[in-house]
Amino acid sequence: MQEKEKFMKEALKEAKKAVQKLEVPVGCVIVKDGKVIARAHNQKETKTDTTKHAEIIAIQKASKKLEAWRLLDCEMYVTLEPCSMCAGAMIQARLKKVYIGAMDAKTGACGSVLNLLQDYPFNHKVEIETGIKQEECENVLKEFFKKLRELKKS
Repeated sequence: MQEKEKFMKEALKEAKKAVQKLEVPVGCVIVKDGKVIARAHNQKETKTDTTKHAEIIAIQKASKKLEAWRLLDCEMYVTLEPCSMCAGAMIQARLKKVYIGAMDAKTGACGSVLNLLQDYPFNHKVEIETGIKQEECENVLKEFFKKLRELKKS
């Protein structure tokens, strides 16, 4: 298994934790020097806080671990394309690269709806690679929303 798939598998573990909490299953890990330094999953419902996206929580944890807001030479693996809030935080954190599982045609800000990470003259650009374990990432989301619709019917 390639390193990219290994780390996306870790992000998928986080997404599956979110499913157990009836959170939208997005998982994220941040890697530096080949090691996971932060991991997180969505917690918007649990914490009743709009900003508790997996990416934001992971950036906060990584910053705390490194004792720095600049996450230079760090890479993010996330199961769903980040939204504009998360993409902005990635730019601010100076992440080197993001690996994305599934794209988000409704709110994606890394290539689907817009590309904040590369198409604007910000002071930092984040590299993007998509399609890492895409089918598995998409399936976790599809199964979650199917389950949610069934719960609402009963």
